[in-house]
This record gives sequence, structure tokens and C-alpha cells, in this order.
Amino acid sequence: MSPVQAIARRELASYFATPVAYVFIVIFLALAGALTFYMGGLYERGEADLQPFFAFHPWLYLFLVPAVSMRLWSEERKSGSIELLLTLPVSMWEAVLGKFLAAWLFVGIALALTFPVWISVNYLGNPDNGVILASYLGSLLMAGGFLAVGATLSAATRNQVVAFILTVVVCFLLLLAGFPLVLDFARAFLPEVLVDAVAGLSFMTHFSAISKGVLDIRDILFFLLSIVFWLMASAVVIDLKKAD
Repeated sequence: MSPVQAIARRELASYFATPVAYVFIVIFLALAGALTFYMGGLYERGEADLQPFFAFHPWLYLFLVPAVSMRLWSEERKSGSIELLLTLPVSMWEAVLGKFLAAWLFVGIALALTFPVWISVNYLGNPDNGVILASYLGSLLMAGGFLAVGATLSAATRNQVVAFILTVVVCFLLLLAGFPLVLDFARAFLPEVLVDAVAGLSFMTHFSAISKGVLDIRDILFFLLSIVFWLMASAVVIDLKKAD
């Protein structure tokens, strides 16, 4: 077993060793169902698709994913176990990747448990399952992006609450980056080239494109490169904070 696999298995097991994992999954499933069927009006729309279901995912992840990521490194730093982890025969990158993959797999398990919604819409009509699968992929990639941001901010502080708040704020800004209100405000101070760059950072824009069934390689690469960037930032922050 590789060091990355060993760390990922240990971390994933630690999630389910406490009630926190089960509480997170129950809250996620309950909110996803309530937002889809009540606020999203899945039945009332009379259309066999999961658009109302995926439309709320960015906002669900905005608060639930930071709750997962806030403990990735801040708890290790607070307890002092980070020193033990870093003395093991693993590289910094392997430790960062292993902990991230465990958190991503945990969120993926919660997402997979929403399959009854998919079964329901197939029972009620004939949806385009290709679009639904693309939307699930986009949702998982967006969750990975949020987790990578959270991992970096968790590494920057010993306090989990601070890590949670910082992650919510940064992810909220990344969601809003493509909104017309934000872009119109940016145009008052920035040249159009930089405004386009700001728009390109929006998680919402790229997720919306994928959730429509358009698997543009640029949108997929955006999320993958965002994950890599933030994980590299995590490694740098952890290295800088080792002596703290």
C-alpha cells in the first residue's frame, strides 16, 4: 500500500469513528431532499430532470464542505500530532494528498447516497441520464475544489472555527466571481482583461456549464487545476507553519 493510500484510509476511518460523519451525511441528505422537493418544486415543474437538485449544491457545499475540511490540518496542529505525521517516511505532498483524498471520498459517499432522487426522477419520467451523470461529476469536482481551499485555510490556523469561517468566505467569493453584479463592479476599477480573469475564477460558472450536460474540457481542467493549486498552497503553508 502506498503512503497516500495508507493516509487516506486512516483519515477516512477517522471520519466514521465519531458521530460527526453520520450527522454530516444525514444533514446533507435532508437538506438536499428538502431543497429539491420543496423549494426547488421538483414535482410541480412537471419536467423529468434534476436541475432543481443540482442548483442548490453550490450553496449546500458552501457551508457543509468547510465543516469537513476545517479539521484536516488545524486539529493536527492543535494536538501536536502534525509533528508525528511529518516524521513518518512520507513526503509533504503525500500527506496533503492522502488527507485530501479521504475528505473528497467522504463527500463523494454523501453525494452517492442521493441516488434515490435519481431513481425517483427516472420512475416519474424519462430524464436525460447523460446530463444527470455530468451534473454529478461537476458536483463532485466542485466539492473537491471547496475541500482543497478548506485544506489550505485549515493548515493556516490551529482553530477549527476560524478555518471554517475563512473557508466559507473564500468559497463564497469564488462562487460570486462570475455574477453580473460582481463583474459590473469590477469593470469600474479593472481593465476588461482582468474582469474576464475574475469571471474565469467562478466555481458557479464552470459548474453550471457542466450541469447542463456540456462536458467542456476547460471546465473540468479548471476544477482539477484549482484543486492542484490549492493543495500545493497547503503544502507550502504547512511547511511554513511547522515551527509554530
